[in-house]
Amino acid sequence: MPEITAKLVKDLRDKTGAGMMDCKKALSETSADLDKAIEWLRQKGIASAEKKLGRVAAEGSIGSYIHTGARVGVLLEINCETDFVARGDIFKGLLRDVAMQVAACPNVEYVSVDDIPDDIVDRERKIEMGRDDLQGKPDQIKSKIVDGRIGKRLKELALLEQPFIKDSSVTLQELIKQVAGKIGENVKVRRFTRYTLGEGIEVDQVDFAEEVASISSN
Repeated sequence: MPEITAKLVKDLRDKTGAGMMDCKKALSETSADLDKAIEWLRQKGIASAEKKLGRVAAEGSIGSYIHTGARVGVLLEINCETDFVARGDIFKGLLRDVAMQVAACPNVEYVSVDDIPDDIVDRERKIEMGRDDLQGKPDQIKSKIVDGRIGKRLKELALLEQPFIKDSSVTLQELIKQVAGKIGENVKVRRFTRYTLGEGIEVDQVDFAEEVASISSN
């Protein structure tokens, strides 16, 4: 496979406005053919989506999803630039898909890695630094290993980093970029809340066998 150079990535970014990682993936998928990579990004709806990220997205909608059995529920806010787009089928479909994604990812707590508080990052770093398998390793090597583990752990907590439940070949972030490319507006997941039935309620555990034995002995 031809080499994917930094210059080739930059050229693709300049022509499409897509992000660096998206450009690298496009070039990888097309054997580093610039023209085919441009077509690939356009087909995915990613081309020019990055240029919209700086635009204000103050409209949008709040969606909800109740999973089968009514034991898990989600409230979600996604923003776009105009009310017209918010009322469209593409945006409504995205709203439902992301709400379902939240319901399916109980370990996710934040929208993006950037939203994770510093104290959470510091806590995870301390945990990893104290792992038995790192003891005795040089500080430089230990630091690299910990950085890798921390990066992986933080992605597990971030909604946008999750593989899309309907197509695991793309992340939720990539899906949103595709939608932004289709509708021509900036699209942003702002916040979400997941409700799990009975969460936080302390329930007394009853040992029925012991209770029955106690009644029988009386």
